[in-house]
Amino acid sequence: MFRIILFLATNMAILILLGIVMSLFGVDSRSTSGLLVMAFVFGMGGSFISLALSKWIAKKSTGAQVIVNPSNPTEQWLVGTVRRMAEKAEIGMPEVAIYNSPDMNAFATGMKKHDALVAVSTGLLQNMSKDEVEAVLAHEITHVACGDMVTLSLIQGVLNTFVIFLSRLAANIINNFVSSDEEGGGLGFFGYMAVTIVLEIVLGFFAAMIVMWFSRKREFTADKGAAFLTSKEKMVGALRRLQVHHEPSHLPDQVAAFGIRPKAGGMAALFRSHPPLEERIKALQQL
Repeated sequence: MFRIILFLATNMAILILLGIVMSLFGVDSRSTSGLLVMAFVFGMGGSFISLALSKWIAKKSTGAQVIVNPSNPTEQWLVGTVRRMAEKAEIGMPEVAIYNSPDMNAFATGMKKHDALVAVSTGLLQNMSKDEVEAVLAHEITHVACGDMVTLSLIQGVLNTFVIFLSRLAANIINNFVSSDEEGGGLGFFGYMAVTIVLEIVLGFFAAMIVMWFSRKREFTADKGAAFLTSKEKMVGALRRLQVHHEPSHLPDQVAAFGIRPKAGGMAALFRSHPPLEERIKALQQL
């Protein structure tokens, strides 16, 4: 419930802020150019504001505790390993955190590659060997080094812009067509909003396919980067360990795309953020 409230509150704050910005600049969303500006502001603005808040949201939604002063050998090893990987990948030292979950998972997030967050679950630390955890950390560090969080937000923002613009443009055309009828008075406010929502849902499905396609591609890249930072054998071992661990992922949607393993229950292959583990293992073995 807390995660849902946090997600809704964050998005509501973003919408209010962007609405105020548009009002201050006098943008009229009734014209085509104004509609495009409005779509761009809400599509790109919402995506990048969410990215800017991603570390804070990730910590709150997972309960991740950042390691400030390592208090035991495990934390010391974890921070030391991340520091070594970050130096090799030539990025700034990320914040390192642990969150309580039986799920074997880890994720990276953050707006800048020199100020990121890498978090691992207690389940991962308890069920994987050090070599396997090292490979998982290298996978997440590669996401950060490649700027995957920013790139995914950029793609999502562009697609959001087109979904918002095209759905409202089509709704306007339909409304004008109905209004041109001698007996027609247009769709009305609620009719217009209903048509817009339906169009956003339909276009949103196609947009989601594109985002998930990119997400799957960058998983192969992150695996390859992990093999470079550690070894191919360690990364294959980590993925094989995930294969035999059948508990579903419990990562919140905001960070699930950057987890080492996918969330269970994907609708279809086109809407999955991660490729099947067997495909990732095969790609590594062919390096």
